[in-house]
Amino acid sequence: MPDYTYPQTLSSFAISMTTSNKESRFLAELELLFTGAEVEGESGFINLMQIKREYFKSILPKLMEAVDERAGSDTSFREELFDKLFTFFSRYFCESGSIYFCELPAFQSVYDRVYADGQDVVLAWKTRRLYYVKSDTLIRSMPVTLESDQRGVERCFYFDASKIENKKYSEKRNFLYEFKHVENATTGPVMHLQTSYAVRGRKTNVAAIIKAAKSASKMQMSVNETDLQKAIQVFERQTETDYFIHMDARGFLREQFDLWLYQYMFQEENVFEGERLGQLQVIQKTAYDIIDFIAQFEDELRRIWEKPKFVRNVNYVVTLDKLSQKLLKKIAKHPGASKQTQEWIDLGMVSQDFKLINFVNCSFQFGDDDGDLINDAYKYLPLDTKYFKELEIDILGEQGNLDESLDGELVHSENWQALNTLRKRFKGRVNCIYIDPPYNTGASEIVYKNGYKNSAWLTMMENRISLGKEFLNGSGAQCTTIDDFQFHRLREIIASTYGESNIAGIFVIKSNPSGRSTAKGISIAHEYGIVATASDKSTIGRLPRTQQQISRYDESDEIGPYEWVNFRKHGGIRAEASRMYYPVYCSERGIRVPDLHWSESAKEWTATENPRSDEEVVYPIDDNGRERRWKWAKNRFVENLADVSVRKDKNGKLNLYIKSRLPGEGVLPSTWWDKSEYSATAHGTNLLKNIMGELRTFDYPKSLYAVRNAISVCSPDPEGTVLDFFAGSGTTAHAVIDLNRENGSRRKYVLVEMGEHFHTVLLPRIKKVVYSKDWKNGMPVSSTGKSQFIKYYTLEQYEDTLRNARFTHGNQLTIDSMKSPFEQYVFFGDTKMAHAVEQLKNRQVDVNLQRMYHDLDFAESLSNILGKPIQHRSRKSVTFVDGTIEKIDPAYMTDDEKLHFVSLIHPMLWWGDY
Repeated sequence: MPDYTYPQTLSSFAISMTTSNKESRFLAELELLFTGAEVEGESGFINLMQIKREYFKSILPKLMEAVDERAGSDTSFREELFDKLFTFFSRYFCESGSIYFCELPAFQSVYDRVYADGQDVVLAWKTRRLYYVKSDTLIRSMPVTLESDQRGVERCFYFDASKIENKKYSEKRNFLYEFKHVENATTGPVMHLQTSYAVRGRKTNVAAIIKAAKSASKMQMSVNETDLQKAIQVFERQTETDYFIHMDARGFLREQFDLWLYQYMFQEENVFEGERLGQLQVIQKTAYDIIDFIAQFEDELRRIWEKPKFVRNVNYVVTLDKLSQKLLKKIAKHPGASKQTQEWIDLGMVSQDFKLINFVNCSFQFGDDDGDLINDAYKYLPLDTKYFKELEIDILGEQGNLDESLDGELVHSENWQALNTLRKRFKGRVNCIYIDPPYNTGASEIVYKNGYKNSAWLTMMENRISLGKEFLNGSGAQCTTIDDFQFHRLREIIASTYGESNIAGIFVIKSNPSGRSTAKGISIAHEYGIVATASDKSTIGRLPRTQQQISRYDESDEIGPYEWVNFRKHGGIRAEASRMYYPVYCSERGIRVPDLHWSESAKEWTATENPRSDEEVVYPIDDNGRERRWKWAKNRFVENLADVSVRKDKNGKLNLYIKSRLPGEGVLPSTWWDKSEYSATAHGTNLLKNIMGELRTFDYPKSLYAVRNAISVCSPDPEGTVLDFFAGSGTTAHAVIDLNRENGSRRKYVLVEMGEHFHTVLLPRIKKVVYSKDWKNGMPVSSTGKSQFIKYYTLEQYEDTLRNARFTHGNQLTIDSMKSPFEQYVFFGDTKMAHAVEQLKNRQVDVNLQRMYHDLDFAESLSNILGKPIQHRSRKSVTFVDGTIEKIDPAYMTDDEKLHFVSLIHPMLWWGDY
């Protein structure tokens, strides 16, 4: 049997073994799609590709041994075997290595007829059962080395991305490549390419680059246009980290292969003799081995994606009214006071000559030592504990029950990772979810690596909506805003998640009164809000009345405002409520109901006494002589005579009027929201510009008032929690703060946002609206602040985990001698992220997670892992609401306590059995 030791590159392997063209084609394609070319760097994605490459090197010889044993020396069958494997597997791999319906399988003829290959598919058919992984684009300079040519010379490239490194963009952008120079290194020539964003439709001139490289190189490069295109493809694959992870790769591919094999057996000319059946079994077994080998790694990626993430860089924002005079004096003398003051100056809250020490000593009058500050000009200044880490525990100690006292929680993270990490702590505790996801069109379009724009977007939405639903309590509701382009698709996702019967309603928001022109000539002036309830116990809230509606109640008594309305029910007829058709005797002396007798057979009241001479009998009969009905039954009318008045109408006819009082709960929301305050330009974009001033702004913020009303509809509970995991510029937090400020409610907010604007827009905006309700050109117009206590932090991300994970590169193929390398969990022996914990002698343990992250917060990480809110924290320990106490600083732990601590954070470090 030949020795299939994996060489440096697959191409040299294929050539050295003189394998068939079909075998080489399949193995080369498998390697390229699974591993890509070798690259250097320290990013998590590059680490992932290196791990995959080493794993491939280890597993391939095992696969080829199995093929040799099963197929033997039958050359024609080997040709067929690899041809069929290529035909099947090429349908399910995209260039990022993700597994899904890359091409439409032949057996799904119904889809072949409906959708041409490469077209998008409604309702995420191509990308169902996947996690859509959305990470930042990692644009970095990097070398790319292709396999050796026939002379044994490697083709080396260096992509210089220094002009665009660390630049973020929200719209889809193409790269432009230009020749820089050729470096004549000791290992051979290296072509340097300048990478930039393409503008005005410019495209890379590959032929010109090749020509320039050959002209500039003293050592002629053996590079053609195909090589350059391949190198560019490898570079772009390594920079883009948007891809899918299958939830069940093994089950999906085996299911698809069984269908394919069935189709192959019965659509091809097969003679079902013993030898042929044996060959079909070889094809199946080999395919299953490859599927198991692929699934091993895909399942490991799924475990990394699903693992709860560490909490990092926790800080708090607290308004000064929540701090004692004693602590304020310490803060004023702290070295961080100057940085905090500069932040307040930059945010427009204080003047350039403001000094915190003067503010504490002179500017304020204090009550007792723990009393509130009473100077309204500065009491709502938001203090950020990032400037006062040495005093943070003292600051938190004055806030009482920590998580219970919080007004808001801001999470800087990719949203699925955040939802998955927070789900234990918030499961069933949220009253309202409001989300305004990217609309997948125009400037808010998501950048996708694949061509299946709608299905990829829907997969992303389904992943997050289904997970978010777990946060709602039994009476909660979700409101999702969306435009025409994805409305019908997204509604189906929401209906499949919440149930069709729990779609409470859909309202149309006139968000763009001036309209937005389209290529079709229709001006778009609206968007939709889809409201779904968690259960039939959910309650829809009411909206506040307009001033016009309130002005109708122009009279008032000791009870409150009211208006006079006709006592005759509008539209009601006698036949529908016969008992509410009765006579009323009216005169200048007053109004009375005579003694009445009800006749069941006649269905009418009969007066047992006649009216007095000055009394007129009044029935609910309209101007056209039709018999109507009164609004109240007889007994209620008698009990509320004080609220009844009799007047003559313009025809001199007597009519009864009753007091209609202003209800306190507001009005039912309608399906048409067309107030001027719903304009996203006036009350979204322009409002944010006034708040932020010269600070960075944000594209397409929502109208503050539209979001406020959406929250009021979904969360009538004045002490409920509102979750937004597409937080954008922070409009949801702003809306909750304003609602609390105006009506005294105590709603909390939890926001999740992954973009860099978390720190440049969202957090500064919240600090500013806490300090003052109204802003103009970045300066406060009023001192109407709001007492506030906020926690904000960053979560470890998928990219971080990939960067820190340690694998032994495929050397664990014999962990379980009872299973083949394709069946066993080959990553069982890998340390993953457990290298931060070292087992020393005699049960001694060294725990040093700073080896991975310098800013970990163990109290918050444990809170999420255990699903317990924090009651109190100190430097050494954390106390949860159930009274349990856990130590959080390994420096103060015994070895047994360290082992206990590691057992708690185990799912974050090693996910083999997670």
